[in-house]
Amino acid sequence: MNSNYLIVHGSFGSSFSNWIPYLREEIESRGWGVYTPDFPIGVGKQNYENWSKLLKVYVEANIVNEDTTIFAHSIAPIFLCKFLVENKIHVKKLVFVCGFNNYLGIDKDYDAVNESMYFNNLADIKKYCDDIICLYSDNDPYVKYKAEKEFADTITDKQVMISNGGHLNSESGYTKFPQLLQYL
Repeated sequence: MNSNYLIVHGSFGSSFSNWIPYLREEIESRGWGVYTPDFPIGVGKQNYENWSKLLKVYVEANIVNEDTTIFAHSIAPIFLCKFLVENKIHVKKLVFVCGFNNYLGIDKDYDAVNESMYFNNLADIKKYCDDIICLYSDNDPYVKYKAEKEFADTITDKQVMISNGGHLNSESGYTKFPQLLQYL
């Protein structure tokens, strides 16, 4: 089976936001399969149940499997951890950018769409993936450094702290993210 890639956006995001188009193009230029689904966004639409329904389509099509590397930003890392653990799905590698869990206080809309993604068995993700990398910054304007560091510390020793990286999104200058290429 060939390796494939899945890239998952964050809250109120899309497959055309931040560094996702850049990373997709880099993967495609190598001749590898890459999927960048657009998950439901917005209050009342973005929640764990709706995101799970879409991801299950990829699982049933055997696109997400033990040969899959997943890149995920912001709320997507905890969503993926919860989904993989609850559905007992093994993947090849997880590359998480600005992941967090059980964090409230961004604003009422973000809190509303993020809350259903959180879960308390985060460390269990290590049973479903042996290669987890977390990247985060020391000045994220949305999620406190402590929350991102706690998330990373719970699941991996492979961590990259990017000084002054903000939320590692386009707003912080990350429309390209060459550092991610080493994890392909």
